[in-house]
Amino acid sequence: MNEVLSIVLPGWRDLLDIAIVGVLFYQVWRLMRGTRAVPMFLGLLLILFTYVVVQVMELDLISLIFKEFATVWAVAIVILFQPELRRFLIHFGNSPLLSRLFPMRPTLVVEEIAKAAGDLSRRQYGGLFVITREVGIRAVMETGVRLQAEVSKELLISIFFPRTPLHDGAVVITGSLLQAAKCILPLSTAPMEGLGNLGTRHRAALGITEESDAVVVVVSEETGQIRLAMGGKLTLIRDEVQLADALRRAFSKDARPGDVPEESASAA
Repeated sequence: MNEVLSIVLPGWRDLLDIAIVGVLFYQVWRLMRGTRAVPMFLGLLLILFTYVVVQVMELDLISLIFKEFATVWAVAIVILFQPELRRFLIHFGNSPLLSRLFPMRPTLVVEEIAKAAGDLSRRQYGGLFVITREVGIRAVMETGVRLQAEVSKELLISIFFPRTPLHDGAVVITGSLLQAAKCILPLSTAPMEGLGNLGTRHRAALGITEESDAVVVVVSEETGQIRLAMGGKLTLIRDEVQLADALRRAFSKDARPGDVPEESASAA
């Protein structure tokens, strides 16, 4: 009787167990949805369901076969779902909770961004990189095209090539992941005294830094000049070496959300 009641009335541990498994399967499904891995994932679910049925019905021979092939299946799953598992681990590692518990200093990402900005500057292609810190900007990311790709110089340059469909707008970078491209940023309405006749990209760079603690790199399409926006202020950057140094300082352990490099000009 007690066993029947435990099945009908599950305890809080059972509910927690079901909730955790449900969330994990949902996250895996989100990452696999629309890919070629979906049929394989459904096949895996069918195998797991069959195994549960075999255990409940106490079919010893089939259960023994399942146990004998358990190691083989584990290796097969890693091989078959290698790209999806990698994407899932990257997604999990870049979650807001882990980012707060274990803040990452994106040294390699800083180098890639600086190199990409320098290349865009020499070509006089416009660019707009938003690098998040403590404050999330999910609403901004939802205005663009989701990418979830690892940051690289080549990817950033290809996005801002004038003839690509994603070049118009900003890219949002969190940790080592390029979250989205073609994002629309809020424009600053403050008068930009002493900064000349700068365009929409610079107002957008200032606008997002006025509403969050993000660090923004903007490359002018007209002049090729590089500027860094932080805390509602713009700084003219000489070259990619100075940019990399400024970004490293912005993401250093002792940096504050409003820190701005020297020789900065205020937007207000």
